[in-house]
Amino acid sequence: MARDSSGITLQQLTYFIEVAAEGSISAAADLLYVSQPTMSAAMKELETRVGRALLLRSARGVTLTTDGAEFLGYARQVVEQVGLLEQRYLGRPPLRRLLGVSAQHYSFAVDAFVRMVKASGAAEYEFSLRETRTWDIIEDVRTLRSELGILYRNDFNRNVIDKLLRDSGLAFHPLFLAEPHIFVSRRNRLASRKSVMLDDLADLPRLTFDQGANNSFYFAEEILSTLSSKQEIRVSDRATIFNLMIGLDGYTISTGIISDDLDPEIVAVPLDVDERIEIGWIGHSAIPLTEQALRYLSEVRTVVAGFGVELLG
Repeated sequence: MARDSSGITLQQLTYFIEVAAEGSISAAADLLYVSQPTMSAAMKELETRVGRALLLRSARGVTLTTDGAEFLGYARQVVEQVGLLEQRYLGRPPLRRLLGVSAQHYSFAVDAFVRMVKASGAAEYEFSLRETRTWDIIEDVRTLRSELGILYRNDFNRNVIDKLLRDSGLAFHPLFLAEPHIFVSRRNRLASRKSVMLDDLADLPRLTFDQGANNSFYFAEEILSTLSSKQEIRVSDRATIFNLMIGLDGYTISTGIISDDLDPEIVAVPLDVDERIEIGWIGHSAIPLTEQALRYLSEVRTVVAGFGVELLG
């Protein structure tokens, strides 16, 4: 594709960000109150100017090419910085579409998200937080549906996760190191124990998060995923797993970081095993984070520091 010698406009970047977010040129046009032909022409002109195909068009909408995903990261940077300048010097309101995060099912990720949104002070905003499967987190960040992802790794899954990230142009950045705990209902017979052994769990249902078609042990959210269990239930969301902890006296293994405000009926009990859980964030290797993403990570560190865990990085 030939490169146009003229410059890229801020309007084109804004249009492109909305097209990528909506997955549709017509939907983005409706959102920005421009005609579909105008939006389509703007995208074609942008691709001509950068000399690369940024969008794959089909009857179902549009998706980003590899170049388009990288370009989107830089476009977000530019538009955010202009927005910050306009807020400070022109008194304009913050941008509506501020940040997307994909995460494994951690209450600290939600707690930090709540703090970030409240601190933004925006009267109008559009954030996204997806608690989802491990594979989908990586795919969300690869395609820039989310700017960053939150997940764990340990000695068991490290090589597999790191290779998948490298192949996707992503990198893992450690946030903190956690001691394994079990989450159980306050009424569970183990809830008052100072610590538990694996043998103590033998007769309790083990609750794990379903990983869909990629249900490999390496993509499990829980450590010790290869250990057999007489009773096991897979679930897809945190509300369900907590309900099953209460209703069936089930347990799951996690970081031990749990919010009393968000999850008042669940307690964390240390699990006596020779394992550690490394939690980190993933993002594109070559694309710096936006200011809003950095603010979110700062809130994550603030939340987990209150639990006395070892911060990394």
